[in-house]
Amino acid sequence: MIAKAPVPGRVKTRLCPPCTPQLAAELARAALVDTLRTLSTVPAGRRLLVLDGALDGDWLPPGWTVLPQVGGGLEVRLAAAFAAAAELAPQAPALLVGMDTPQLTAPMLAEPLAPVAREGVDAWFGPAADGGFWALGLARPSAALAERVLLGVAMSTPTTGAEVADRLARAGLRVARLPQLRDVDTAEDAAAVAALAPDSAFARSWHAARVHR
Repeated sequence: MIAKAPVPGRVKTRLCPPCTPQLAAELARAALVDTLRTLSTVPAGRRLLVLDGALDGDWLPPGWTVLPQVGGGLEVRLAAAFAAAAELAPQAPALLVGMDTPQLTAPMLAEPLAPVAREGVDAWFGPAADGGFWALGLARPSAALAERVLLGVAMSTPTTGAEVADRLARAGLRVARLPQLRDVDTAEDAAAVAALAPDSAFARSWHAARVHR
């Protein structure tokens, strides 16, 4: 998982307004809690949190290894995360998930990543509704392959996901598509995602805020 520490003024800034920086950070923390909890239930040989910022607070569950993000643009940091995963567990598949989809459920990942479903698959791609992507996986990750797929891709645009998917195809990889999910970027997104996951920490934090009423 790749994430930012939930520090006011550094996360979820597109929620402000109507949110305050403090509330945006609280929503980011709730999204982290939900996503980490879900990922902790998906079978995995190793769980890595590639974090921008300091690990401050009690939101990280046991069983996770924390690595610092490298400097540079998002595509550089994503590629470096795959390189780190490949170094720690050579030949093991790696799936990278962001912190913006607290509506994620374990079956969305456990089923397509089960050993029988992985046969013949080289990569996994989870498209986001805004044109980006919320998950990217490589069956045989390496620094070179991650750089080939990610470096030079313009992030946070309506065509980001399409370009990454095209890069995967041009690399000759057989790609399994994961469900399309909606990222939480704006207050409208937050309201929609809270409705999709009413029992989540994110939904509770959103409804307690009353910024949408």
